[in-house]
Amino acid sequence: MTNGTEGSDEIGGTDGLETAVDGMDDIAQRRDELAARVRAHAGEIARELAVLQGGDYGQETFDTDAGSWTLKYDAGDVQYLRFDPKSGAETYVVSSKQPPEPEPLETAMTDYGAFVAAYNEYVRSFDGLLEDVPDEFPEIESTAELVAERDRIVERIREVGNAMASELYRYEGDYGTYATTVSGTRWELKWDEGAVSYLRVGGSDGTYLISQYSPPSAPEVRRLADDVGAFVDAFNEHVRGLEADLSQVSLGEDG
Repeated sequence: MTNGTEGSDEIGGTDGLETAVDGMDDIAQRRDELAARVRAHAGEIARELAVLQGGDYGQETFDTDAGSWTLKYDAGDVQYLRFDPKSGAETYVVSSKQPPEPEPLETAMTDYGAFVAAYNEYVRSFDGLLEDVPDEFPEIESTAELVAERDRIVERIREVGNAMASELYRYEGDYGTYATTVSGTRWELKWDEGAVSYLRVGGSDGTYLISQYSPPSAPEVRRLADDVGAFVDAFNEHVRGLEADLSQVSLGEDG
């Protein structure tokens, strides 16, 4: 009769502990090498798609007999390559996260050549697309003369504005604004130490006939130039009114 210890040895034994465990390193290494090659190859397709589409990012889907392949790219590099078989789960052959499992990768790779062929066919579908597009166009009319005339008129308006600003500076002080209404529209001139800062027509959202920035458009100059004279007349009337007011001031009789 055997004791409990001997019986235990017969039941369990140690043969299993001495059996070598098959490693996964070779499979994982092969998977990683294959995934790296696919990433590099699909990256070429991503760059070609970016050039063709004229943008830094986007995606395209290509159908094969076995399923569909979707390639997403950004800045000319592949973001992911996904295989959706007609039966079974999708596989991210290329991903920014973890590499695919070896078996799904192997299944997807049996259709990878068909994916590349579908991409090539897609590119060939554009052959001759631009052959009939004209590459010669009508001559462009120059705006040089129009702009020169616009600038000449605006400069003349600036001279008038500076003359008004000089008078206002002498009478009112270093800076301020003078406003009046011409043809139902508000005209406002701002001066700063004897020079015009701006002449604005139409309130805060109006047109700046004179400003420190870009000149007004030629159509705006055409629309408003005829009223500059009326604006000057209103200013002169304003000055005459000031003179009349001052003429009424009395310092008293001579003692």
